[in-house]
Amino acid sequence: MTTPVLQRLKLPLGIQNLREIREGGHYYVDKSGMAVDLVEAGKYYFLSRPRRFGKSLLVDTLKELFEGNQALFTGLAAESRWDWSTRHPVIRISFSSGSGPKGHLLAQRIRENLRVNRVALDLPLPAELPEEDLAGNFADLIRQAHQSRGERAVVLVDEYDKPILDHLTDPAVAQTQRNMLSELYGTLKDCDEHLCFVFLTGVSKFSKVSLFSGLNNLTDITLDARWSALCGYTDEDIDTVFAPELPGLDRDEIRRWYNGYNWLGTGVYNPYDVLNLFWKRSFSSYWFETGTPSFLVKLLAERQVFSPDLTRMQSDFSLLSSFDVDLIEPEALLFQAGYLTIQSATPATPWEEPIYTLGYPNHEVEMALNRALLPAYGVPARQIATTALKIRQSLREADWIGLEGQVRALFASIPSDWYRSNPLAGFEGHYASVFYSHFAALGLDVRVEDATSHGRIDMAMLYAGRVFLFEFKVVDRQATGAALRQIKARGYADKYRARGEPIHLVGVEFGRAERNVVGFEVETIGC
Repeated sequence: MTTPVLQRLKLPLGIQNLREIREGGHYYVDKSGMAVDLVEAGKYYFLSRPRRFGKSLLVDTLKELFEGNQALFTGLAAESRWDWSTRHPVIRISFSSGSGPKGHLLAQRIRENLRVNRVALDLPLPAELPEEDLAGNFADLIRQAHQSRGERAVVLVDEYDKPILDHLTDPAVAQTQRNMLSELYGTLKDCDEHLCFVFLTGVSKFSKVSLFSGLNNLTDITLDARWSALCGYTDEDIDTVFAPELPGLDRDEIRRWYNGYNWLGTGVYNPYDVLNLFWKRSFSSYWFETGTPSFLVKLLAERQVFSPDLTRMQSDFSLLSSFDVDLIEPEALLFQAGYLTIQSATPATPWEEPIYTLGYPNHEVEMALNRALLPAYGVPARQIATTALKIRQSLREADWIGLEGQVRALFASIPSDWYRSNPLAGFEGHYASVFYSHFAALGLDVRVEDATSHGRIDMAMLYAGRVFLFEFKVVDRQATGAALRQIKARGYADKYRARGEPIHLVGVEFGRAERNVVGFEVETIGC
């Protein structure tokens, strides 16, 4: 029997408009049923998701629902569930264009948003309000929209936080932006009687005290399991909606590279990654490369974050939500920006908040973020590329002299000036961070603090049909052999013997004075 050929549709890369997707013959992952659920469950919502995760398309879907454009939902989950006889005036605000140098254009951006909405709703300018009264003009727009249409207004705010995030490196400007936006968003509470539904979305969750102090009835659904898959593609979406794109691609690799984001419910893939994979037919760090996490990398270096810890950070809800211009915790920034996701959570009790364990969502992020971190640890970019192929070759061939030489070259490439001027210079975790981040940046299967019945292995790695177990020590000057002795004494290899593969025990010692490897011992067991 001949297998039927599935019809391939257009890939909606970069399209955030529901009408264009539905009328243009593109693939569409139906989120309309969840959108209806959201509307039926409440009135004021806030959702934080990483960049390029489908937030703008979700906002547009809500807009089309409230405007009653039924034809766009033919055959979708919302078609039979929505009241198409009622149409609400929709006010859509977006700050995707930012606020210009030093934030000087934010007031102009707000005025432009208000003007565009007035034109779309055919509403006149208020004669009695000065143009500078942005909050007053926003409130007047909401009241006029309700009165002119006879139905309460819907307010949808997309990228609500971008004017602040664009200026995090300049706290004074960021605070000014925050204060202006806080006044604008505070208007919504005073307009409650004129509002049917309010939805704000962005990348970061700023403290209610700082940005939403006047909007304390806003429901945060960022970590609500019911809405975990409101943005992003699920495994089922990949296997059904995108089934025509799967032939010729390794399904397990798609999952390893791009799946893994989780907000306490159904896990999802980043849409931007998946669509680029289907278009280019090769695996790469598509999402990561669209944004340079320079501020994040600088913050991690300043706080002396041990890079292996990024695979297993722990936090509570309060810490994940502690994000503000003058209070930026690494855990909160990493989580909200999409570089870490929730791997597990302890059970919540009436007297205890759950503790969340964070880790990399997938292979793409682990590899690309560690590559970005290496220059912050002092490793020149050219050295990263130079040693990459040689280290892989040494691992494949079990060439220990070559591997030790490449590791020494890696540390020797860090300029002495870097040690004199960098806060990481005296951080003992710096050596293991460089070692781990370089191997993770190579895309290898690296596991840190790998638990065994006898203790935790500093770093385990599976590659080329071999098992590598690393233990790190920092010594004053001369090698002591303690690293290799610990691997053997604690029987770390026992966990991997059943694999039937060669197991290489590697003890690495770093000298404080030499700022390099002073001991590199290898012992192989199994065959």
